[in-house]
Amino acid sequence: MRKENGRWHTKTGIGIICMLVFIVMVVTSINACGYFGLFGEANWKEEVLLHDGSKIIVKRWQKRSGGHEIGQKPDVSEQSITFTMPGIKKIITWKDEYSKEINRSNFTLIALHILNATPYIITTPRLCLSYNKWGRPNPPYVIFKFDGGEWKRINITELPAEFKNVNLVINTLYHDEKLVSQGLASTEMVKELNSSLTQVEYKTVVRTPMEGVGCEELFTNGKGSWRSVDWFKDQPSYDACLNFCNREKFDAKHCPCSKLFKINAREK
Repeated sequence: MRKENGRWHTKTGIGIICMLVFIVMVVTSINACGYFGLFGEANWKEEVLLHDGSKIIVKRWQKRSGGHEIGQKPDVSEQSITFTMPGIKKIITWKDEYSKEINRSNFTLIALHILNATPYIITTPRLCLSYNKWGRPNPPYVIFKFDGGEWKRINITELPAEFKNVNLVINTLYHDEKLVSQGLASTEMVKELNSSLTQVEYKTVVRTPMEGVGCEELFTNGKGSWRSVDWFKDQPSYDACLNFCNREKFDAKHCPCSKLFKINAREK
């Protein structure tokens, strides 16, 4: 502390100001590189190896938000992938938006492939709620085809047989800082970041049903509430099941009683 012009001044105040300026500079620098912190956004580029050996560059973006355990990162709440179609220079974007039913984004991206100027996106449902929401697919993929200017879901049997390799970074929740700092993830880096994953469906594109998917069968009322299949199956009758649906605010679209009580439903 020193006296100047009849007033006392302290170095502590100057130090605090300098520290705040430093923090702002660091945050600004990080943001400029494409990373926006624990609860924010990240964007980066990946080199994608296609089935025919050619490569394209894609831009990926994700946002993390929502509840999470102490010491853990929030899950991915939104994401997108953007790329330019080879030959025709058309820019295409696939988006995965926030889902109220599961309180996060729907999918984990695993592959992008292109055949005859038609792109395909291969994903897996993000955790068990999403797996149930998307019909419990087996093998556990939700696949999209860009046809006629929009993305449409297709069955695994409609996916061209040429598509075998997984070519996108899968666990972006934990690798986003590294990906952003890298700027462009090469095909070698994509392979390296995926190498620790042991699930068969993340090693190659599986075409036949798998055992041990491991997710309990659940049903949603479309308003964020979920109930296991046993809540419905354990009802003594079809009518009792319908009454349970009414109490739990399951409308006709979401109530599984007709599916679970087929004989009784036909009798009705």
